Amino acid sequence: MTVKPLGDRVVIKNVEAEETTKSGLILTSAAKEKPQMAEVLAVGPGGMVDGKEVTMQVSVGQKVIYSKYAGTEVKIDGEEIIIVRQSDILAVVE
Repeated sequence: MTVKPLGDRVVIKNVEAEETTKSGLILTSAAKEKPQMAEVLAVGPGGMVDGKEVTMQVSVGQKVIYSKYAGTEVKIDGEEIIIVRQSDILAVVE
């Protein structure tokens, strides 16, 4: 199934969190913090959003950092994705 975001929305998928710390400790799934880094899967067209012209600044395949409590989590075809507004994306990781 394909998800096509509308307006200034972006579809992202979380990048897996590290399994071990820098000092070598192995983390259980309960101890892991929800990752804030994700890969962009789809980008909306932008355009007029809330009376303002929005130009999309991210593209498919980029890795981004997004706000901790941003977006709507959806499960499609057994895969968890998050739909966020472009304004909830804080930075592009290069």
